[in-house]
Amino acid sequence: MNCRVLHFHFGKEGGAERFFVNLATAFAHRGVEQKFFIRPNRTWEQDIAKLGPITRTNFRRLSLYSLLVHIKADSTVKKWKPDAVMAWMPRAGRLLHSWPNTTKLARMGDFPKNLKHFGHCDVLVGNLPGIAKRCSDLGWQKPAITISNFTQVVQFKEVSRNTLNTPASSFIITASGRFVPRKGFDVLIRAIAKLKNVTLWLMGEGQERQNLSKLASELGVENRVKFLGWVEEPIHYIKASDAFVMPSRHEPLGNALLEAWQAKVPTVSTKSEGPTWYMRDKIDGILTEIDDVEQMALALKKLINDKDLRDFYVKNASDRLKKMFDEKAVVDAYLKVFKGDFSD
Repeated sequence: MNCRVLHFHFGKEGGAERFFVNLATAFAHRGVEQKFFIRPNRTWEQDIAKLGPITRTNFRRLSLYSLLVHIKADSTVKKWKPDAVMAWMPRAGRLLHSWPNTTKLARMGDFPKNLKHFGHCDVLVGNLPGIAKRCSDLGWQKPAITISNFTQVVQFKEVSRNTLNTPASSFIITASGRFVPRKGFDVLIRAIAKLKNVTLWLMGEGQERQNLSKLASELGVENRVKFLGWVEEPIHYIKASDAFVMPSRHEPLGNALLEAWQAKVPTVSTKSEGPTWYMRDKIDGILTEIDDVEQMALALKKLINDKDLRDFYVKNASDRLKKMFDEKAVVDAYLKVFKGDFSD
């Protein structure tokens, strides 16, 4: 397809960045030419380097450097003439100008607090319906539509329990994300402490790392909670586990949960925003109340004790994934937006 897209993405590391790479790769497979503005020294840079030229920059709020980034972005658009400019998350929206003959969109994976960065956008794209509704509630009068995510097809790599000092008989639970309060990993560790012969592989880093480690020690499960740090492709570790948990207090979509479905691993999630949109309780997995340690421990105990139940959830979740999060449908929807068609 003869289409050009310029991306502004100043994210760090996590599920949102993995999906950014997946979507850019899918665009490339459909013949879309791309250029990228990103932060320097991103672990995922090598994955997009083959897709198009990269401008590495730290886009800060008010500084001379910020002004230079604006000039560079403006120059790129005027010389290259992309069909669409795609701002990932609110901060990147500040780089958009009132360029003619170019579709300007902001792609949001979280609920915006305000609309101050989107003045030059033609359309806002959220990855679940609640985001589009939030934009309308905040006074957005231009189109706001929903285009969700998809998971990338991968060749699974074997992960050995021995390398992570995990007993062969242990029931392994995985979880991943940034170590911040909203992710609820403290609740999961407390639930693990109520279960026997269970090991948690916890992937990620962040400000709560020390507090989570301290909590595991206080509960006497420091040997059963393995902190793996940032993992480039968590799906391989998820595939090697027996169950995946998303204990978030706030989760707009939940890419890691979808990866667990792709890996055919049974799942437990809290009733946060994204999972309650697509995950059917006791059909695709088990949903628990937010911050409810007892419910989470009970849900995990059910999975541990019932293989048939695990298999039932895996089959249903796999079917649900194919139906709701299809790569071709997602890419087709974006290509339609790039042409200026904003019908949902």
